[in-house]
Amino acid sequence: MPIQEADTPMGPPALPSSGLEAMVRGARGRCPRCKEAKLFLRFLKPRAHCPRCGQDWTHQQADDFPAYVSILITGHLMAPLIIALVRDAGLSVAAMVAIIVPLAMALMIGLLQPAKGAIIALQWWFGMHGFVRERPAVVDGEPGS
Repeated sequence: MPIQEADTPMGPPALPSSGLEAMVRGARGRCPRCKEAKLFLRFLKPRAHCPRCGQDWTHQQADDFPAYVSILITGHLMAPLIIALVRDAGLSVAAMVAIIVPLAMALMIGLLQPAKGAIIALQWWFGMHGFVRERPAVVDGEPGS
């Protein structure tokens, strides 16, 4: 396992103050540890190591969970739209399918990378699968000071 570098020429990384902040960083496609570098090389392929802070991302095991999260969120967003279209619009079945299927597919595909980034960040935050659990330094009761 490669050693993580705490300090780089740019200084120590700005660790997130909470798991939620780490998840937001990951969902935005940024390194959850330093927030500076991109987390993904390609659409769903995370980097092996962060070029900014040196974090090893090879421990991540997001597997199929991002797809489940994407489907769950898409279903909850699409359900009211589908109900409204069926009840109020008076469209034909073909027209509803032409609206619903492409929109659902776009939502599912669009949510895959943010879901994977958030799940990788959550795994890192909790120190799962070989990640080192890190927390910002606490000085005088204020995190990150």
